[in-house]
Parts: sequence; C-alpha cells; structure tokens
Amino acid sequence: MPDETPKPPVGRFAPSPTGALHTGSLATAVASWLMARSAGGRWLLRIDDLDAPRQVPGMADDIMRTLELFGLWWDGEVTRQSCNREAYRHCFDELLATGLVYPCGCSRREIAQAASAPHPDDDCLPYPGTCRDGMREGAAVRSWRLRVPPEQVCFHDLHKGMICQHLGERCGDFAVRRGDGEIAYQLAVVVDDHLTGVTQVVRGEDLLPSTPRQVYILGLLGFARPAYCHIPLVTGSGGAKLSKRDNLVSHHLGSWRGKEWGLLLAVLRFLGQDPPHDLVGAPCDEILRWAVGCFDLTRLPDAGGELVVSPGS
Repeated sequence: MPDETPKPPVGRFAPSPTGALHTGSLATAVASWLMARSAGGRWLLRIDDLDAPRQVPGMADDIMRTLELFGLWWDGEVTRQSCNREAYRHCFDELLATGLVYPCGCSRREIAQAASAPHPDDDCLPYPGTCRDGMREGAAVRSWRLRVPPEQVCFHDLHKGMICQHLGERCGDFAVRRGDGEIAYQLAVVVDDHLTGVTQVVRGEDLLPSTPRQVYILGLLGFARPAYCHIPLVTGSGGAKLSKRDNLVSHHLGSWRGKEWGLLLAVLRFLGQDPPHDLVGAPCDEILRWAVGCFDLTRLPDAGGELVVSPGS
C-alpha cells in the first residue's frame, strides 16, 4: 500500500530586494516560518530579483541579515529568480505550444482606457481581448498573453476557505511574458515554487486576487498545487497599506536592534497568538521556540490592522 502519511510542508519567503523589509513583510515571514516549522517542515528563502531596474544594491544582503537578527533561519541555499530564466523560457514554450498564448500590442494605458469595469485592487487591469484574434498592423509586441477559460477557477485557502474567481471577468487574458522577453510575475512565481518543491505558500492577502491565475497556470503545466494561506495585512494609521518607506525593519539601518524581541512579540500578537509575559526581553530564538510549539492557525485574525508594539511588551 502507498504511504499516505502527510509529508512535512516546504514553505518559503520570497522578498524583492527593492527596499528594506517593513513590519508587514516581517509578519509574513514569521507566519510562513511558523507554519512550516510547527508542522516539522522546511523553510526556504528566495530573492525575487527579476525587476532589475528597481533593485537597491546591497538590499538582498540586508534582508538576509535582518531575518537572521530575528532568528528566522532558512534551510539550504538562498535561491534567486534571476537564475531561473532558462526554466522560465522552457515553461513559456510549453504554454505557447498549447495554442493558448498570443502576442499583444496593447499598452497599459490603452487597456485602462478600454476597461468598462472598475479596476480591481490588484495589479490586473481587465483585458478586453483586443489582440485575441491578431494584433493591429504595424503594432509592436508589448506582451504575450494567456487565454483564460470562461469559467471559475477555485482553490481552498487555509485561512480564507474556498476562493473562486472568474478569470475572464476579473482580469481577462493576462500577461505571462513581457515584450522585452522578461517573464511576467504570474508565470515566474509558479515556476520558482515548482523548482524548489514548495508545497506551502503563505503570503499577504493583497496577493490573494492573483492566486487563481497561478492556479490556472499550474494546471496547464501539470505542476502540483501548493497549499495557500493568505494572512491579514499590517496597515499604517487609518488602514492604509504600508509602503516600502514605512515601518522599516533593517539590519543596515539598525532599526529595532536590541529591541527585536519587542517587535517579534508584537508580530505574534498580530497573528492572533498569545505569547506569555515571561517572554518579555527573551532572545528571539527562545520566543520562536515557544511559538513553534504553540502556533494555532485557527487564531489568525480575519482582518488586519496596525501592529502595536507595547512599551515593555
């Protein structure tokens, strides 16, 4: 009989080196680390460095040193998206061979002007299908788009439950490759996770709307679907989303140095956990040992908010 014992998960954290971590990205890292470790699994670190023009020199190292400062050690070598370009091209060619991928000459501005529905709160402008049957004469290729089915794509989120999205209505045919040849995020992230055997993806709920696109690509490529868990967002005052300049957590800048334990306890409280008072002032490794043993996914809050660091925690 086949062994049906569940395998320990393989989680990951995949920051972009376009700026220092902030308290929101730290909360995501902690949640991802705890979900993998509490189930006896592995936790990987990937640097998402495809967007070269926006990268800040030295920031990848700063992110790694910051994670170490909080006791968030990863397994194995750090991987980088920039090393996966050959695999991206191979998977793009597979999609191209299905006949579902076509060149598009529309600019983002043209798509925005053509959209009849309000723009969703993510990176996807609803595409009206202008180039589905061929680009206009003389147009340059600005992207390569993947045809989507006229039906819902569904997946189960470990925190949000069943999520269904009609890709045609939500975003339409979406880009999997840019006109300059660079692979688009939705395809890249699917290939990245497949290459490293990731089985558990924990990230902020701002990325939830794009997950059905990734689930669709997974099916086309025949890749196993990881378990997804989208956690509430840490916000600024008034509920605003944190920017790369807000609430920075940086080894290089020295922010929180010597007070890491206070921020880590605040993150655990934000995630719905209840660290005991005797952990105040404890090393991060000790706090995380407690958190691994007591982590309870069902206590994750339904909504995000500000991350409050109490004086004396």
